Amino acid sequence: MTRPLHSISGHGLTAHFTDMGAILHDLRLDGHAPPLVLGLQDLDHYPEHSNYMGATAGRMANRLGDARFGLDGMTHRTDPNFKGRHTLHGGSEGTGKRVWTLTERGEDYLIFALLLADGEMGFPGAMRVTASFACRPGATLRIEYEAVCDAPTLCNFAHHSYWNLDGNPTLADHVLTVAADRYVAVDSDLIPVGVAPVDGTEFDFRQGRALPHDGLLDHNLCLSDARTDLRELGRLHSTASGVTMRIATTEPGLQVYDGAKLATPVPGLEGRTYRAHAGCALEPQLWPDAPNQPGFPSAVLRPGETYHQISTFQFSKG
Repeated sequence: MTRPLHSISGHGLTAHFTDMGAILHDLRLDGHAPPLVLGLQDLDHYPEHSNYMGATAGRMANRLGDARFGLDGMTHRTDPNFKGRHTLHGGSEGTGKRVWTLTERGEDYLIFALLLADGEMGFPGAMRVTASFACRPGATLRIEYEAVCDAPTLCNFAHHSYWNLDGNPTLADHVLTVAADRYVAVDSDLIPVGVAPVDGTEFDFRQGRALPHDGLLDHNLCLSDARTDLRELGRLHSTASGVTMRIATTEPGLQVYDGAKLATPVPGLEGRTYRAHAGCALEPQLWPDAPNQPGFPSAVLRPGETYHQISTFQFSKG
């Protein structure tokens, strides 16, 4: 089945989405020819080959160690879709793999919605989530997630585009700057083992650091201990194209993955071939494995509460 494509434009941006995973399929900046994100040429290839390109990951983005968590005295077992023993991005049928419903659309915005049943992928509570995307002044893509539930559950959504600001095969001319003084240290399965200062480490991006990273960079940079008002946290810049992307978010963490394991066997946008370091995922979210890590920002959502995330990506050239 060929999936529909939904397009919005305004303020110097044109964006294309598909209802599979509420995915940002393509994003263009006026005056800059190449796409700003990685995407697949054939929309039907997304479920199997996308590596979460452009997806809305959830209901619990990132990793849950040992595919389990405790909540209100009960232990819940979740889908072990990562290395056969951990949960990644909500499980094998998480929100990035589900078909959403387009509920509202204008020239420069659209809204997707999805209903999650109690017990899906092992998570308690039925949930309704909306994903809103809008082209705003200053060539800004605004992404807003909201969710409500009918029983205590986990809630952590993340936008998972892979960014490439010059259209070159790798990130070799990209510099990342992030205002984070701590990072989440992980084990060989990328499960958190604690929080450490970035001082003197390869995770110190405060003054800007070239990409790609030596080895595997797939770590959470700690921005704050809880959600905040929307604030700018950093930027990605291509010295080859002159394009800069400024990132702002309400979230306490930014997961940075430099695409070290990308090896897409199907054509990407404009027939491109995506290999290692073809793009960088910069995912505003909570810290990974939060329910199993004392002192991490809470991922619990309860009835009567509304989960609300705002993240913006603003582009300029020159």
